[in-house]
Amino acid sequence: MTDPTSADGPRKVAPLDRGTDGPFDESEANPVRPYIDLGGIKILPREGLNLRLEVEEQTKRIVAVGLDYAGSTLQVQPFAAPRSAGLWDETREQIRQQIRQQGGRVEEREGPLGPELLAEVPVVAGPEGTAGKRLARFVGVDGPRWFLRGVIGGAATSDVEAAAKVEELFRSIVVVRGGSPMPPRDLIPLRMPATPGVA
Repeated sequence: MTDPTSADGPRKVAPLDRGTDGPFDESEANPVRPYIDLGGIKILPREGLNLRLEVEEQTKRIVAVGLDYAGSTLQVQPFAAPRSAGLWDETREQIRQQIRQQGGRVEEREGPLGPELLAEVPVVAGPEGTAGKRLARFVGVDGPRWFLRGVIGGAATSDVEAAAKVEELFRSIVVVRGGSPMPPRDLIPLRMPATPGVA
């Protein structure tokens, strides 16, 4: 049995064309494009895109960016990663275990961004607390010193056209790792856009 981890740690998992088609490192991004600057990531505005910041109650820090687009949702989080090793293999395993513990079903498949998880997550909905299931796609890309994780919901879990639009949105994201040292798996700090109201 061969060990997928190299001497440097787990392999990096990313599309072969990541450097040209994204998700981008700040050093690879086109500087003249009108990105919305959220600190750890920059988002390219587009028609029909709605942006939400997800804030942790206790700490008031922004923990994720939610994007509503093409009848779908995309939640993204940028994490610090080692220079030579990737986090997506290990993260997929953790997600798989969490979903199974919640009584959900999960399968791994090869998607346009590389390995991804398609999960059926149990949810409690409605005033009667009726249990339902929600489909979610977990995608991830290891970049230089960062890891970008996405959770796709809505139409893009099953509709090919919506999926292509959301995948393209994910790939247009720029990760701004910054130069300060950070432990691997730490969330790269996110912030409110500098100019509120400007889309």
